[in-house]
Amino acid sequence: MSEMTAIQTALDLDDDTLPRAFRPWFDRRGWAPHVHQLEMIEVARRNKPALLVAPTGAGKTLAGFLPSIDGLLRTHSSGKRAPHHGLHTLYISPLKALTVDVHRNLLQPIEELDLPITVETRTGDTPQSKRTRQRVTPPNMLLTTPESLALLLSYHDAPEIFGNLKRVVIDELHALIGTKRGDLLSLNLTRLSALAPQAVRAGLSATVADPQAVAAYLSRHGTPDDVRIVKGPPGPKPDIGIIDAESRLPWRGHMALHALPEVLDLIKAHATTLVFVNTRAQAELVFQGLWALNDDALPIAVHHGSLEREQRRKVEAAMARGDLRAVVATSSLDLGIDWASIDLVVQMGAPKGSSRLIQRIGRANHRLDEPSRAMLVPGNRFEVLECQAAADAVHAQAFDEGPPPPGALDVLAQHVLGTGCSGAFDADTLYAEIVTAPPYRDLTRQDFDDALDFVATGGYALHAYERYRRLVRLKDGTWKVSNAQHIKRYRMNVGTIVQEPMLKVKMGRGRVLGEVEEYFAQSLVAGDTFSFGGQLLEFVQIREMAIECRRARGGEPKVPVYGGGRLPISTHLAERVRGLLADRDSWHRFPDPVREWLALQDERSVVPDPDSLVIESFPREGKEYTVVYSFEGRNAHQTLGMLLTRRMERLRLSPLGFVASDYVVAMWSLRPVEDASKLFTMDLLGDELEDWLAESSMMRRTFRNVAIIAGLIERRMPGQEKTRRQMTFNSDLIYDTLRRYDPNHLLLRATRRDAQANLIDFQRLYSMLVRIKGNIVHRRLDKVSPLAVPALLEIGREAVYGEALDELLDETTQALISDATR
Repeated sequence: MSEMTAIQTALDLDDDTLPRAFRPWFDRRGWAPHVHQLEMIEVARRNKPALLVAPTGAGKTLAGFLPSIDGLLRTHSSGKRAPHHGLHTLYISPLKALTVDVHRNLLQPIEELDLPITVETRTGDTPQSKRTRQRVTPPNMLLTTPESLALLLSYHDAPEIFGNLKRVVIDELHALIGTKRGDLLSLNLTRLSALAPQAVRAGLSATVADPQAVAAYLSRHGTPDDVRIVKGPPGPKPDIGIIDAESRLPWRGHMALHALPEVLDLIKAHATTLVFVNTRAQAELVFQGLWALNDDALPIAVHHGSLEREQRRKVEAAMARGDLRAVVATSSLDLGIDWASIDLVVQMGAPKGSSRLIQRIGRANHRLDEPSRAMLVPGNRFEVLECQAAADAVHAQAFDEGPPPPGALDVLAQHVLGTGCSGAFDADTLYAEIVTAPPYRDLTRQDFDDALDFVATGGYALHAYERYRRLVRLKDGTWKVSNAQHIKRYRMNVGTIVQEPMLKVKMGRGRVLGEVEEYFAQSLVAGDTFSFGGQLLEFVQIREMAIECRRARGGEPKVPVYGGGRLPISTHLAERVRGLLADRDSWHRFPDPVREWLALQDERSVVPDPDSLVIESFPREGKEYTVVYSFEGRNAHQTLGMLLTRRMERLRLSPLGFVASDYVVAMWSLRPVEDASKLFTMDLLGDELEDWLAESSMMRRTFRNVAIIAGLIERRMPGQEKTRRQMTFNSDLIYDTLRRYDPNHLLLRATRRDAQANLIDFQRLYSMLVRIKGNIVHRRLDKVSPLAVPALLEIGREAVYGEALDELLDETTQALISDATR
């Protein structure tokens, strides 16, 4: 029995499953609907929630909308008037760009077939007049983002807006789960269930490690039991290569600029190439580097989230038309954009996670019958190992998402306030709603009451201040917002994405190109040049929250460095890198410089393996160096370096500093580490960590972000926008007050959770200490080992200069040459 026949038997699929009005559109293209598209229609006819897991190019978005079109047309026979009064389908996307792209692609068949269905978008870029009209006259299908949905639900007329809602479609659901945006969305879905209990949810995703966990987000009860998981065909395995640049492979760095000539050759050899980078600063550098080499004047563009909306839209439209040969992009184009003409994806630098790489590779050959082609460009020798590990993981379809964390308390507080903005609510009813959201399934009543009390009074330490009393209790026991000003402030600050304050970048006093972070703008003086939007600009002045610039004629640019750009290597990928190092039979897959580098390490010291922790120590130029090969990611290593140097102080080893990468922690001191096991004891993560966290600037920054999301500190207020300095000053005052008078305050608990999960990677460090107990391999060497050279070059940014740097490189290079010629 074929797959199609089996599903038809199980679901009673027949020739009428595809809406009749839609058949001419398929016929004109010579297409036949995929089995999973028909199955999604049939599941929707049974009013059941569904999760579609299918590879890129399998028609997931169409599969999500066909049931809506089917439902709209089945309730309307004449075809001359609107088939449904008001909003029928709400489509939620994590990206504005994806929402716009889906809108364009969905309108095409609807307009060609003259279907009586209205489709509109609503994002932060939608004009206010259109947003107001949409509340009065909603379209049949509204395409939006989690933040815009939260705004809509905060209005008093939300019951009327969503009263007739039949379907909720969530695209790229996996990208939201485990994030604060996902927490906010899950809470808002519970509100939708209360306002429109008849609405059925559907989720679309290409990369899912645990379908059952994802399916839970689509159930009204927070469990996957009633959700049908629909799977599309797997599609061909991607074709992944790792670029072997002719120039010398760098010892350190992550920009991969050394390989730009080879990347440009790839662009020339393909019709359309998408060049992914990991940060916005890298996007500017890579674009400028490619453009400097682009003697053939190939049309190449740059796309990232700080560019002005119109410029991003122009790039997206040009890409859709096939007018560009390449686009250099950040994660702003990671998800779902349907550009079938892309035939190559290039990843500049290591991808840091297999799931992210799978998502990015899926942008190439957006067709189910052809393999996606990708080239990875390592930025340094360690990244060669990471790129190979990532490619292996993609071929094995091994995802690196762990279980999602509990729902964030600051997001909970924001949701409570948003609920109060829409009208009076009963606390017991709201709590019962909230615990049906998967991230908040285990939320205690005490945490909920603390969140409610925080929104209503600010908590014990802040209750005397009128401005923090945002909710008032009515005589009937329900709660509502205390005044209209709090509603305005909520709507101006809704969302969980906290960025540094931004300034517009203007050409003179006219056209806006985009925006940069305030701290970067304050570093500029008149005449400085910087790269932005693919142009070299000269700074003139800051005027009225904008940077005024003019085109620069030349000079070295200062490239904007945006906060939060670099992600740590995932736990899963780090394990694969350790496995590659230990598997000497796999070394033949590496370029000659990397293979020789590892062989020399094996001869002179020891190569790290998955089960033990390798530590090297050696003297150099009057100092003692200790290098720890822990492979736990940049965030965990920053914390580990801090803890180890503090412990070295207690052991009177006189530490001078440390540096951390995704792969190693390197420390230098006046006295040598004789017994490394004394550094790595289980109490390393005890009181010393707590004491440091309480005083660190990192915790203060984390608190500021938590306070912004919870609504305690507003980024924007009616008629004004706060500067970073103002927000930092306010948050530091509140942080110190709460620590002194209310140390168990909801926001301090939320701050500690965030810091442990995202900044110090507490769980990774704890798991490492458990794994290495009794398995520490300490090698005392007489000089630097080959594997330690990249770490010393990181230290070298401050400590190794001129002849010392040349000597270090020459020493290791000569050792590699002599070993290779033996």
